[in-house]
Amino acid sequence: MAKMRVGLLFGGCSGEHEVSIFSAQAIARGLELKSNAEKYDVVPVYIRKDGAWVMDAYDVLKSGSPLLVADDQEVLATERIPTQVANIDIWFPVLHGPSGEDGTIQGLFELMQMPYVGCGVLASAVGMDKLAMKSAFAQVGLPQVKYMEVLRSQVYSNPCVFPKLCDDIELTLGYPCFVKPANLGSSVGIAKVKDRQDLEAALDNAASYDRRIIVEAGVVAREVECAILGNDNPKASVIGEISFDADFYDYETKYTSGQADLAIPASLPADIVTAIQEQAVKAFQAIDGAGLSRVDFFYLEDTGEVLINEINTFPGFTATSMYPMLWKAAGVEFDQLVDRLIQLGLERTARKS
Repeated sequence: MAKMRVGLLFGGCSGEHEVSIFSAQAIARGLELKSNAEKYDVVPVYIRKDGAWVMDAYDVLKSGSPLLVADDQEVLATERIPTQVANIDIWFPVLHGPSGEDGTIQGLFELMQMPYVGCGVLASAVGMDKLAMKSAFAQVGLPQVKYMEVLRSQVYSNPCVFPKLCDDIELTLGYPCFVKPANLGSSVGIAKVKDRQDLEAALDNAASYDRRIIVEAGVVAREVECAILGNDNPKASVIGEISFDADFYDYETKYTSGQADLAIPASLPADIVTAIQEQAVKAFQAIDGAGLSRVDFFYLEDTGEVLINEINTFPGFTATSMYPMLWKAAGVEFDQLVDRLIQLGLERTARKS
């Protein structure tokens, strides 16, 4: 029986390019283990930071280093997407952030009528946009922290408008609060603000990344996460907890070894575990998720409240990332997990046809 050609698509044009390479390396190793090697051939396809696609990018996958644009690599300049993509049986998009996790690449796969791993166009787009995500959560009654929407035009327009905007944020949310671009991942552009000066600077910085900004009230809480796996009948993993010494879970803390501690499973009351798992599944279904997602929560220990923070439709996927570690704690090994995700992608395509 012929092996299935899996197009491992990684890199991309977002600020999470390097993280994507690390995730792709881990997934490739999982697919090359004996249990999967008899079923799949991995075809690494790399998207450079300038958007050009590089077929058979084994060197990038092996080195873990981005491919710099050079004269001898301009062969794809007239063929942004190579014709060889037609030989792929299923795509495994390992792209984090804009142009990869936001429905863009999923729309291309849909247009090409090719199966792929993970969430579809709608779920990816809603899951990437924090404001759209929060609206979807509100529709199904999931409790959240208080937040406000801010537009870049409000930050950059009439100087008389900006002080009034800051006044409204202070009155509605107070300090500390968090300022975030609506459409970036890995904590890029996010700031924790403690006073008016911080707020003004954070809004200006966030507006440089995105035209839509979200400002959230700060809470004193434990940060816990739940992994989801499945299509129409998604399953929730055990719960994991993140602890760190930094002011908040920023980019450096996420991706620097030793900066954060993961507790799996988290030490939580049984009823809280059940509540988080149920809410995670509800959030996944609210955005019409498929394949996988990681759902993040705040647990307010003093009041017993569980507040949903966000959903990530393609979370970090290294062997030490929270998503695969949560499933490993539930008895699903890394090679089994990537195999299951491919099967879910094929199942989703078959269901649509």
